[in-house]
Amino acid sequence: MIYVFLGLWVISSLLIVLEQRITRIIIFLGIFSLISSVCFLLFGAPDVAMAEAAISSFSAIIFIICFEKYYGHDNAPPLPVPEKAATKKKGGFLKQALPLVFCAFLFGLFVFSIPQGEASPYLKDQYVALFSREIGGENAVTAIYLGYRMYDTLFEALMLLVSVVAVAHLSHYGEVTTSEGELSHITRSTIGSFTIRMICPVILVFGVYLIMNGHLSPGGGFQGGVALAAFFICRYLIYDIFDMQIGKIFVMEKLIFSVIVLLPVLFIFMGLYNYFPQYRNTYLVIMNSLIGMKVCCGFIIIFYRYIAFEKR
Repeated sequence: MIYVFLGLWVISSLLIVLEQRITRIIIFLGIFSLISSVCFLLFGAPDVAMAEAAISSFSAIIFIICFEKYYGHDNAPPLPVPEKAATKKKGGFLKQALPLVFCAFLFGLFVFSIPQGEASPYLKDQYVALFSREIGGENAVTAIYLGYRMYDTLFEALMLLVSVVAVAHLSHYGEVTTSEGELSHITRSTIGSFTIRMICPVILVFGVYLIMNGHLSPGGGFQGGVALAAFFICRYLIYDIFDMQIGKIFVMEKLIFSVIVLLPVLFIFMGLYNYFPQYRNTYLVIMNSLIGMKVCCGFIIIFYRYIAFEKR
Protein backbone atom coordinates (compact mmCIF):
# COMPACT_ATOMS: atom_id res chain seq x y z
CA MET A 1 0.00 0.00 0.00
CA ILE A 2 2.76 2.44 0.90
CA TYR A 3 4.43 1.89 -2.48
CA VAL A 4 1.22 2.85 -4.25
CA PHE A 5 0.98 6.14 -2.38
CA LEU A 6 4.67 6.85 -2.87
CA GLY A 7 4.19 6.35 -6.59
CA LEU A 8 1.18 8.68 -6.56
CA TRP A 9 3.33 11.14 -4.65
CA VAL A 10 5.88 11.18 -7.47
CA ILE A 11 3.21 11.45 -10.16
CA SER A 12 1.41 14.35 -8.46
CA SER A 13 4.67 16.26 -8.06
CA LEU A 14 5.44 15.79 -11.76
CA LEU A 15 1.96 16.98 -12.69
CA ILE A 16 2.56 20.17 -10.69
CA VAL A 17 5.82 20.79 -12.54
CA LEU A 18 4.45 19.99 -16.00
CA GLU A 19 1.09 21.77 -15.67
CA GLN A 20 0.84 25.36 -16.97
CA ARG A 21 -2.69 26.37 -15.99
CA ILE A 22 -2.88 28.10 -12.61
CA THR A 23 -6.23 26.60 -11.64
CA ARG A 24 -5.02 23.07 -12.24
CA ILE A 25 -1.78 23.71 -10.37
CA ILE A 26 -3.78 24.73 -7.28
CA ILE A 27 -5.79 21.50 -7.54
CA PHE A 28 -2.67 19.39 -8.01
CA LEU A 29 -1.04 21.06 -4.99
CA GLY A 30 -4.02 20.06 -2.87
CA ILE A 31 -3.82 16.47 -4.15
CA PHE A 32 -0.08 16.40 -3.49
CA SER A 33 -0.59 17.57 0.10
CA LEU A 34 -3.32 14.99 0.68
CA ILE A 35 -1.07 12.18 -0.56
CA SER A 36 1.78 13.55 1.57
CA SER A 37 -0.41 13.39 4.68
CA VAL A 38 -1.37 9.78 3.94
CA CYS A 39 2.27 8.82 3.39
CA PHE A 40 3.33 10.41 6.66
CA LEU A 41 0.53 8.60 8.46
CA LEU A 42 1.50 5.25 6.93
CA PHE A 43 5.11 5.83 7.99
CA GLY A 44 3.96 6.21 11.60
CA ALA A 45 4.20 10.01 11.95
CA PRO A 46 0.69 11.26 12.75
CA ASP A 47 2.12 14.56 14.00
CA VAL A 48 3.71 15.36 10.65
CA ALA A 49 0.58 14.16 8.82
CA MET A 50 -1.55 16.48 10.94
CA ALA A 51 0.77 19.44 10.29
CA GLU A 52 0.82 18.77 6.54
CA ALA A 53 -2.96 18.49 6.35
CA ALA A 54 -3.54 21.65 8.40
CA ILE A 55 -1.01 23.84 6.62
CA SER A 56 -1.88 22.55 3.14
CA SER A 57 -5.60 23.18 3.63
CA PHE A 58 -4.83 26.67 4.89
CA SER A 59 -2.54 27.44 1.94
CA ALA A 60 -5.04 26.00 -0.56
CA ILE A 61 -7.75 28.32 0.76
CA ILE A 62 -5.35 31.27 0.52
CA PHE A 63 -4.50 30.34 -3.09
CA ILE A 64 -8.14 30.09 -4.08
CA ILE A 65 -9.16 33.37 -2.43
CA CYS A 66 -6.18 35.26 -3.86
CA PHE A 67 -6.83 33.80 -7.30
CA GLU A 68 -10.49 34.82 -7.14
CA LYS A 69 -9.69 38.32 -5.89
CA TYR A 70 -6.93 38.93 -8.43
CA TYR A 71 -8.77 37.68 -11.51
CA GLY A 72 -12.29 38.41 -10.30
CA HIS A 73 -12.37 42.22 -10.30
CA ASP A 74 -13.06 44.41 -13.32
CA ASN A 75 -9.52 45.73 -13.86
CA ALA A 76 -7.87 42.34 -13.54
CA PRO A 77 -5.61 41.19 -16.36
CA PRO A 78 -6.89 38.32 -18.48
CA LEU A 79 -6.23 34.85 -17.19
CA PRO A 80 -2.94 33.67 -18.72
CA VAL A 81 -3.40 30.93 -21.24
CA PRO A 82 -0.51 28.56 -21.84
CA GLU A 83 1.09 28.99 -25.22
CA LYS A 84 0.39 25.39 -26.11
CA ALA A 85 -3.30 25.78 -25.30
CA ALA A 86 -3.55 29.02 -27.28
CA THR A 87 -2.09 27.38 -30.38
CA LYS A 88 -3.89 24.10 -30.01
CA LYS A 89 -4.25 22.20 -33.25
CA LYS A 90 -6.02 19.10 -34.34
CA GLY A 91 -4.11 15.98 -33.48
CA GLY A 92 -2.66 17.53 -30.34
CA PHE A 93 -3.91 14.69 -28.17
CA LEU A 94 -0.54 12.94 -28.37
CA LYS A 95 1.24 16.03 -27.03
CA GLN A 96 -1.18 16.20 -24.10
CA ALA A 97 -0.78 12.50 -23.38
CA LEU A 98 3.01 12.58 -23.38
CA PRO A 99 3.29 14.01 -19.80
CA LEU A 100 1.00 11.26 -18.51
CA VAL A 101 2.99 8.60 -20.37
CA PHE A 102 6.17 10.06 -18.93
CA CYS A 103 4.68 9.97 -15.41
CA ALA A 104 3.61 6.36 -15.90
CA PHE A 105 7.12 5.48 -17.06
CA LEU A 106 8.67 7.11 -14.00
CA PHE A 107 6.17 5.35 -11.75
CA GLY A 108 7.10 1.97 -13.25
CA LEU A 109 10.78 2.82 -12.94
CA PHE A 110 10.20 3.78 -9.32
CA VAL A 111 8.39 0.53 -8.52
CA PHE A 112 11.00 -1.71 -10.14
CA SER A 113 13.87 0.21 -8.53
CA ILE A 114 12.65 -0.47 -5.00
CA PRO A 115 15.33 -2.57 -3.31
CA GLN A 116 14.28 -6.05 -2.36
CA GLY A 117 14.64 -7.36 1.17
CA GLU A 118 14.09 -5.78 4.55
CA ALA A 119 15.56 -2.39 5.37
CA SER A 120 17.77 -2.01 8.40
CA PRO A 121 15.64 -0.90 11.38
CA TYR A 122 18.69 0.04 13.46
CA LEU A 123 18.17 3.82 13.45
CA LYS A 124 14.43 3.50 14.12
CA ASP A 125 15.07 1.12 17.03
CA GLN A 126 17.60 3.54 18.51
CA TYR A 127 15.18 6.45 18.28
CA VAL A 128 12.32 4.48 19.84
CA ALA A 129 14.47 2.99 22.60
CA LEU A 130 16.39 6.12 23.64
CA PHE A 131 14.31 9.18 22.80
CA SER A 132 12.49 9.40 26.15
CA ARG A 133 15.72 9.16 28.14
CA GLU A 134 17.86 11.39 25.90
CA ILE A 135 15.33 14.01 24.76
CA GLY A 136 12.35 13.71 27.09
CA GLY A 137 8.63 13.53 26.57
CA GLU A 138 6.55 10.59 25.41
CA ASN A 139 6.15 11.52 21.73
CA ALA A 140 8.96 10.19 19.54
CA VAL A 141 8.14 12.55 16.67
CA THR A 142 8.50 15.60 18.92
CA ALA A 143 11.77 14.22 20.26
CA ILE A 144 13.07 13.79 16.71
CA TYR A 145 12.27 17.25 15.34
CA LEU A 146 13.17 19.11 18.56
CA GLY A 147 16.19 16.98 19.44
CA TYR A 148 17.78 14.63 16.95
CA ARG A 149 16.78 16.67 13.86
CA MET A 150 16.87 20.17 15.31
CA TYR A 151 18.67 21.52 12.25
CA ASP A 152 15.68 20.59 10.09
CA THR A 153 13.30 22.43 12.42
CA LEU A 154 15.46 25.56 12.38
CA PHE A 155 15.57 25.47 8.58
CA GLU A 156 11.78 25.08 8.35
CA ALA A 157 11.26 28.01 10.70
CA LEU A 158 13.66 30.08 8.60
CA MET A 159 11.80 29.17 5.40
CA LEU A 160 8.51 30.31 6.93
CA LEU A 161 10.11 33.60 7.96
CA VAL A 162 11.50 34.12 4.45
CA SER A 163 8.06 33.37 2.98
CA VAL A 164 6.40 35.93 5.23
CA VAL A 165 9.02 38.54 4.30
CA ALA A 166 8.36 37.84 0.62
CA VAL A 167 4.60 38.21 1.15
CA ALA A 168 5.10 41.54 2.92
CA HIS A 169 7.18 42.90 0.03
CA LEU A 170 4.96 41.51 -2.74
CA SER A 171 1.73 42.82 -1.26
CA HIS A 172 0.19 45.79 -3.09
CA TYR A 173 -0.68 47.45 0.22
CA GLY A 174 2.42 49.24 1.50
CA GLU A 175 1.33 50.13 5.04
CA VAL A 176 1.58 47.91 8.11
CA THR A 177 -1.95 48.55 9.35
CA THR A 178 -5.30 49.83 8.12
CA SER A 179 -8.58 50.98 9.64
CA GLU A 180 -10.70 49.45 6.87
CA GLY A 181 -10.39 46.74 4.29
CA GLU A 182 -12.21 44.02 2.38
CA LEU A 183 -15.26 42.85 4.32
CA SER A 184 -15.87 39.16 4.76
CA HIS A 185 -19.69 39.47 4.40
CA ILE A 186 -20.04 36.33 6.53
CA THR A 187 -22.71 38.10 8.58
CA ARG A 188 -25.05 37.77 5.61
CA SER A 189 -25.21 34.06 6.36
CA THR A 190 -26.90 33.42 9.69
CA ILE A 191 -25.82 29.78 9.75
CA GLY A 192 -22.22 30.61 8.82
CA SER A 193 -21.91 33.38 11.39
CA PHE A 194 -23.45 31.26 14.15
CA THR A 195 -21.24 28.28 13.32
CA ILE A 196 -18.04 30.32 13.39
CA ARG A 197 -19.00 31.94 16.69
CA MET A 198 -19.57 28.50 18.20
CA ILE A 199 -16.31 26.91 16.98
CA CYS A 200 -14.03 29.88 17.75
CA PRO A 201 -13.53 28.98 21.44
CA VAL A 202 -13.07 25.33 20.49
CA ILE A 203 -10.37 26.25 17.95
CA LEU A 204 -8.54 28.36 20.53
CA VAL A 205 -8.61 25.65 23.20
CA PHE A 206 -7.63 22.98 20.67
CA GLY A 207 -4.65 25.04 19.47
CA VAL A 208 -3.39 25.56 23.01
CA TYR A 209 -3.88 21.85 23.74
CA LEU A 210 -1.87 20.81 20.68
CA ILE A 211 1.01 23.06 21.70
CA MET A 212 1.12 22.25 25.41
CA ASN A 213 0.72 18.49 24.96
CA GLY A 214 2.80 18.06 21.81
CA HIS A 215 5.54 16.26 23.74
CA LEU A 216 3.06 13.74 25.16
CA SER A 217 0.60 13.08 22.32
CA PRO A 218 0.23 13.84 18.60
CA GLY A 219 0.43 17.59 18.14
CA GLY A 220 3.07 20.27 18.46
CA GLY A 221 3.91 23.83 17.56
CA PHE A 222 3.19 23.70 13.85
CA GLN A 223 -0.29 22.20 14.22
CA GLY A 224 -1.18 24.36 17.22
CA GLY A 225 0.08 27.51 15.48
CA VAL A 226 -2.20 26.92 12.51
CA ALA A 227 -5.15 26.40 14.87
CA LEU A 228 -4.39 29.67 16.69
CA ALA A 229 -4.11 31.50 13.36
CA ALA A 230 -7.50 30.07 12.39
CA PHE A 231 -8.95 31.61 15.57
CA PHE A 232 -7.79 35.10 14.56
CA ILE A 233 -9.05 34.54 11.02
CA CYS A 234 -12.48 33.59 12.39
CA ARG A 235 -12.31 36.75 14.50
CA TYR A 236 -11.92 38.76 11.30
CA LEU A 237 -14.68 36.86 9.52
CA ILE A 238 -17.20 37.54 12.27
CA TYR A 239 -16.41 41.13 13.24
CA ASP A 240 -14.56 42.54 10.16
CA ILE A 241 -11.70 43.61 12.41
CA PHE A 242 -8.83 45.49 10.74
CA ASP A 243 -6.94 46.64 13.84
CA MET A 244 -4.19 44.01 13.54
CA GLN A 245 -0.81 45.72 13.87
CA ILE A 246 0.96 43.71 11.18
CA GLY A 247 4.21 45.62 11.69
CA LYS A 248 4.34 44.64 15.37
CA ILE A 249 3.40 41.05 14.56
CA PHE A 250 6.18 40.91 11.97
CA VAL A 251 8.73 42.17 14.53
CA MET A 252 7.38 39.66 17.04
CA GLU A 253 7.87 36.81 14.57
CA LYS A 254 11.50 37.78 13.99
CA LEU A 255 12.14 37.97 17.74
CA ILE A 256 10.51 34.57 18.27
CA PHE A 257 12.69 33.10 15.52
CA SER A 258 15.79 34.49 17.28
CA VAL A 259 14.76 32.77 20.51
CA ILE A 260 14.00 29.54 18.61
CA VAL A 261 17.59 29.59 17.34
CA LEU A 262 19.13 30.64 20.66
CA LEU A 263 17.40 28.11 22.91
CA PRO A 264 18.59 24.93 21.10
CA VAL A 265 22.10 26.38 20.83
CA LEU A 266 22.26 26.78 24.60
CA PHE A 267 20.32 23.69 25.63
CA ILE A 268 21.30 21.09 23.03
CA PHE A 269 24.37 22.13 21.06
CA MET A 270 26.26 23.36 24.17
CA GLY A 271 25.31 20.29 26.22
CA LEU A 272 23.09 21.84 28.91
CA TYR A 273 20.67 19.02 28.10
CA ASN A 274 22.92 16.59 29.96
CA TYR A 275 23.40 18.79 33.02
CA PHE A 276 19.72 19.58 33.59
CA PRO A 277 17.76 16.45 32.63
CA GLN A 278 14.84 17.50 34.84
CA TYR A 279 14.11 20.40 32.46
CA ARG A 280 13.92 18.37 29.26
CA ASN A 281 10.13 18.32 29.18
CA THR A 282 10.12 22.05 29.97
CA TYR A 283 12.40 22.63 26.99
CA LEU A 284 10.03 20.72 24.70
CA VAL A 285 7.01 22.71 25.91
CA ILE A 286 8.83 26.04 25.47
CA MET A 287 10.03 25.12 21.97
CA ASN A 288 6.56 23.99 20.91
CA SER A 289 5.11 27.23 22.30
CA LEU A 290 7.63 29.35 20.41
CA ILE A 291 7.10 27.47 17.16
CA GLY A 292 3.33 27.73 17.62
CA MET A 293 3.48 31.50 18.14
CA LYS A 294 5.78 31.92 15.14
CA VAL A 295 3.52 29.87 12.84
CA CYS A 296 0.50 31.78 14.11
CA CYS A 297 2.15 35.15 13.43
CA GLY A 298 3.22 34.06 9.95
CA PHE A 299 -0.23 32.95 8.84
CA ILE A 300 -1.89 36.02 10.36
CA ILE A 301 0.45 38.27 8.35
CA ILE A 302 -0.21 36.34 5.13
CA PHE A 303 -3.97 36.34 5.63
CA TYR A 304 -4.35 39.99 6.52
CA ARG A 305 -1.99 41.13 3.77
CA TYR A 306 -3.77 39.35 0.95
CA ILE A 307 -7.35 39.05 2.26
CA ALA A 308 -8.17 41.93 4.56
CA PHE A 309 -5.80 44.70 3.39
CA GLU A 310 -6.07 44.19 -0.36
CA LYS A 311 -9.18 46.16 -1.30
CA ARG A 312 -10.20 44.31 -4.44
